[in-house]
Amino acid sequence: MAETEPLIRWPQPLLEAAGFLASFLASGAVGFRYAALRRLGGAPDDVRRVRDGAARGAAGLGLTGVVVAVILLATRLPGLAARRHMTVPELVTGDRATALQVVLLIMALAGFALALGRRGIGWPLAAIGVVGGALRSAFFGQWARTVNPVHMLAGGMWIGTLFVLVAVGLATVLRSPLAPERRGALAAEMVNGFSPLALGSAAVLAIFGAITAWTHLKHLSALWTTPYGFALITKLCVVLAVVALGAWNWRRQKPRLGSEAAALALRGSARAELAVAAVVLAITAVLVSLPSPR
Repeated sequence: MAETEPLIRWPQPLLEAAGFLASFLASGAVGFRYAALRRLGGAPDDVRRVRDGAARGAAGLGLTGVVVAVILLATRLPGLAARRHMTVPELVTGDRATALQVVLLIMALAGFALALGRRGIGWPLAAIGVVGGALRSAFFGQWARTVNPVHMLAGGMWIGTLFVLVAVGLATVLRSPLAPERRGALAAEMVNGFSPLALGSAAVLAIFGAITAWTHLKHLSALWTTPYGFALITKLCVVLAVVALGAWNWRRQKPRLGSEAAALALRGSARAELAVAAVVLAITAVLVSLPSPR
């Protein structure tokens, strides 16, 4: 009797989860720098020191994400080269898509390292590396292959930036030597800068998520007749919880900002949103490891 083919080949979901984590840390750091911190350019010296400390913390998280991405790519390159009957150096230098991916990763790595050292060129380099890496298929006219990367980039710009905002931005502000009322005002500036990015990213995430789901499902009945469909339904239910928490933070918590107590309350509710989002990422790692419906 023939053995049944397993639905999931481990450790594939773990590798997918590591890839999501790497992408969200890198894009979240860029989103935090250019959204949450964008209003603080002409701030007084004491506020500027807090801003610079938060920016360095974000650069450290972004650098961590890119290092993980580099490690994951290094583990995949030998198998990819073997399937194409090439050596790894031949693949990296001879395949334009792979070469561009490596160059953009190096650019992001160098950018975050320079930003960590407070070099002005660091953040633009990191942004080009991260965003360009997600859109690299478009450089070769492979538009269909940009759907998943754009979906992931939008998720990183929303949830990844929220994570950096909570873990680095609000944490740095709330433990700073500024007066309590100034800490509350600075936290409000960061959140107000992040909100437009979150709303726009959530819209892009929904649109490209729907395109991705339909591409894999192929027919509607697969939603309730296949393991992929069951996993997708589970993911959507948890996503609705994330959206509900995000809406609560935007409509109820954000308007109250301005005091340190309000910033602490928002940080608590944002942590709940991030916890549920982590469940979504875990389900997604399993989902993308499942075979698409036939």
